[in-house]
Formats: sequence, C-alpha cells, structure tokens
Amino acid sequence: MQRSLRHLLVHGRRQLMTFSLISPVFADGQPIPQKYTRFGENLFPPLKWTGTPEATQSFALIVEDPDAVSGLFRHCSIINIPGSWTELPQAVDTGPERGIKFIRNDFGNARYDGPQPPSGTGVHRYRFRLAALDAANLSIPDDVGAAEAWERACKHLIGEAEIVGTYEG
Repeated sequence: MQRSLRHLLVHGRRQLMTFSLISPVFADGQPIPQKYTRFGENLFPPLKWTGTPEATQSFALIVEDPDAVSGLFRHCSIINIPGSWTELPQAVDTGPERGIKFIRNDFGNARYDGPQPPSGTGVHRYRFRLAALDAANLSIPDDVGAAEAWERACKHLIGEAEIVGTYEG
C-alpha cells in the first residue's frame, strides 16, 4: 500500500527509519479518483504520514507525472509545511493553511492541478513525494518554479516518503 522504508544517513551513521505516506482516497499504485483530477473537481487529495524523522523541522511536497509526453511534469509543489503536521487535508490549496507556500507548478499556477493526461497516452503515474527537511522555513521567491524549489528543498533532506497514484485520460 505504501513505499516506506528508507535507509538514511543520520548523524554519521546508517539508520533504518519508517517514514510513510498514504492517502485515504487511493492506495499506492492504484487509480486516483476523478474528483482529484482536472477532469473532475481538481481537488487536492488528502494525504497522511507517519514515522516522521526525529530532526524534521518542515516538509516539502511535490507531485510529478514522469509519464508526461513532454517529460517530467510537476502538478504541485508545497514548501514550509510545519514539521509537527501529519497530514494535508483535501483541497488544502483553497484554504488559508498557516504558513505553507504553494510554488508555481508546470501549468504556471501556485496551487494543485490534478492529473489531465492527453487521450491515448495510456496510464500515467503521479508521484506524491514528501520530503522531511532539517530547515524550518525555506525562503523561495515567487518566480521560482516547482523543479527548482524541490531541488533547493532537497539540500535539507533527511527523509522522503512517497505514494504513487495512476490515472488514464
């Protein structure tokens, strides 16, 4: 149901930590319900995580389609998710969530834009990647896109959890 085991180098020694990400609306490797796509209501799907690495000060999230015709396509990027949080609610991008910041996705929007694969391109995978970071607040300018924001966030990476959903247009 989830990809959770990561070997991490923490404080100079290898540790096995379980950091896992799930969604109550789809299982790992299974289809994302239409209401969470651009063909439906385009709602951000709820996500929950457990096993947060001990030194976590914040999280960053990216949603990617590695099967896009044009290459890796980023549907959502969020930074400055407080380290004490254990979930992102449905439609988190439509509410005033305390301090989190949405970064411009590859559609050009600072919000979640769900799956919208072109007809005839088969099943696409959507990787929801949650990074645990050792920095409390990332200062990323508004003109920075999702790819660069993720790269900057990963300089502070101490753990990563992932769930993959699928969708066929």
